[in-house]
Amino acid sequence: MKIKYLHTMVRVTDIDASKRFYCDLLGLEEIRRVENEAGKFTLVFLAAPGQHDASVELTYNWGSDEVYAGGRNFGHLAYAVEDIYAMCRKLQDGGVTINRPPRDGRMAFVRSPDGVSVELLQMGDALPAAEPWASMQNTGEW
Repeated sequence: MKIKYLHTMVRVTDIDASKRFYCDLLGLEEIRRVENEAGKFTLVFLAAPGQHDASVELTYNWGSDEVYAGGRNFGHLAYAVEDIYAMCRKLQDGGVTINRPPRDGRMAFVRSPDGVSVELLQMGDALPAAEPWASMQNTGEW
């Protein structure tokens, strides 16, 4: 029996804020969008460049005032990055809190605007320890 990964869905409260995080800061690109007037929802599919077969589906329910909490309950999204220090600097410069800094040059955690935990892993070998990351403490939950 064959199985194929399709996507991970996360509910969002603000598509623009979420796209800023996932696209402008993290580097994903929008690959498809579905507006469903009958169901009153929007689906935005995002993926790393050239990796459209592994996407994240942002689900926005129109007019909902539901607060989505507990994003950590499902675990986290994980992305390998070319330079974990540069990515963390870009995210931090964009106003994102680095919840678990890449002290080891290998792994970091941040959260999306809706509290979804995102793991960043250094591609290949860990980078040598570097400041300010090496001495930075954890902040909040990750």
